[in-house]
Amino acid sequence: MDVTLGGIAGLIAAIALLLLVGAVGLPLIRLSKVMDELRRAVKEVTDSTIPVIAELEGTVTATNQELGKLAVVTEDVAQVSGHVSAVAGDAARVSRLVADTVAVPFIKLAALGQAAKRAWRSWKK
Repeated sequence: MDVTLGGIAGLIAAIALLLLVGAVGLPLIRLSKVMDELRRAVKEVTDSTIPVIAELEGTVTATNQELGKLAVVTEDVAQVSGHVSAVAGDAARVSRLVADTVAVPFIKLAALGQAAKRAWRSWKK
């Protein structure tokens, strides 16, 4: 077998190509390992977050139910407050009515009694 200059150049080119493939191949192999680790990490995060999200959904549902109950209580309090205001207004009107119908005549009766007392004293003298 004759070794020619073209054969040596081809051999050098083949070795250079082999080194180039090796130089590019090693980072690709490392990158594939990194991607496998990343895939495992994402799977772990997904596996651990799905139950948390399900629990959070239950918490949000329970909170919404409690807020609905609170809205009903708030409406009831507003109705009771309206009724209390109406009762207070009615009590004020009853108080004025009692004052007008009972207190004024008593005052007039007391004045009449005082006048009668003075008249009796002056007649007696």
